[in-house]
Amino acid sequence: MKVRPALLLLPILLAGCGERAPRNEGSKGSTTPPYVRETEDPSLLNEATAPVRVGELGPNFAACNGRGATRDRAPGGPVPVRSAPYDSAGEIDRLEPGAQFFICSRSHDQRWFGIVYDRDGEAGVRCGVSGPAAARRDYQGPCAAGWVQSARVRLVSAVPPQLTPASEGPARDR
Repeated sequence: MKVRPALLLLPILLAGCGERAPRNEGSKGSTTPPYVRETEDPSLLNEATAPVRVGELGPNFAACNGRGATRDRAPGGPVPVRSAPYDSAGEIDRLEPGAQFFICSRSHDQRWFGIVYDRDGEAGVRCGVSGPAAARRDYQGPCAAGWVQSARVRLVSAVPPQLTPASEGPARDR
């Protein structure tokens, strides 16, 4: 039996007949309707937290290896302290210009500092991060902890004041 080529094309031509799919204007050809987010659609990013880690350099170094302060002329007023290292994380506190704190960790992209701070705006001994930490761990208190943008921070010192050589007594000749 010999099949004619015209008969092979007939099903293809018939498949092309029918109603056209509606076009979604502004979608550049997609027939998928656009996703419309509800005005009260909560984002899980606002509820996420990332604990501040101390002791990242090991037991031979201070738990937090730097001190910082919010810039005195911070644009936008007080610096927000966030629960995780990104802009959409929940705001847990605000630091006034010039407030000091310990810098304990950094985000991978170096845009955020994990800080420990006393509510009075000073980086004090009471926070317990000036001395060595036996192991890496999440900071549990007694001071507050959170994340601030590194661009809004002025570095004050690499060594907490409680561990400076002057506080260890007079230098000895060797």
